[in-house]
Amino acid sequence: MQTMDPIDATPSGGLRSPAVARNTGPILEVLRAHLPTRGAVLEIAAGSGEHAAAFAGALPGLSWTPSDPSPEARSSITAWALAADLPNLQAPLELDMLDPATWPEGPVQAVVCINMIHISPWAATEGLMALAGRVLVPGGLLALYGPYLEAEVPLAPSNAAFDESLRSRDPAWGLRDRDAVAAAAKAEGLALTLRVAMPANNLMLLFRRV
Repeated sequence: MQTMDPIDATPSGGLRSPAVARNTGPILEVLRAHLPTRGAVLEIAAGSGEHAAAFAGALPGLSWTPSDPSPEARSSITAWALAADLPNLQAPLELDMLDPATWPEGPVQAVVCINMIHISPWAATEGLMALAGRVLVPGGLLALYGPYLEAEVPLAPSNAAFDESLRSRDPAWGLRDRDAVAAAAKAEGLALTLRVAMPANNLMLLFRRV
């Protein structure tokens, strides 16, 4: 499963995404408010690894394990981890939401997934919910970030154009309906507890394992 848009390589071998530079601070603010101070976090579709390095550095009480099915992404994650040299940042896992055989057993206190749901087939979202339902401790957090369709909120022109662009690249991609995502989560024992509006017409959706 592809997990990354085209991004630039750094001299150290890591990949750099302009979007990460823009959204790391706002995402971290939400995570800091809702993650436990200690425990294990599993990041799904970690992409370049920039988020993993930034969040592990800012949240030293958490053991942060990034994952990605792409060898290119895991190489980048490793490069960023080597540069950060953080004791709580674990080696990346080869974990694919479309292949349950790659899923770990857990338990973890939180699962974090940033900008995957719209750049993957719907089956990947269903897999994410099934994984989170399996590995999260009771009360554990599933945190999702990205753009969503909402029946009660007019679609921003920029998101409409983005959705069209995604579907032109792959008909299985595209912005997902927030309520459909919440329903998929509920089917796996995850309750939507908070919607946080984010910059650039994105959302953080927070779920708890019941």
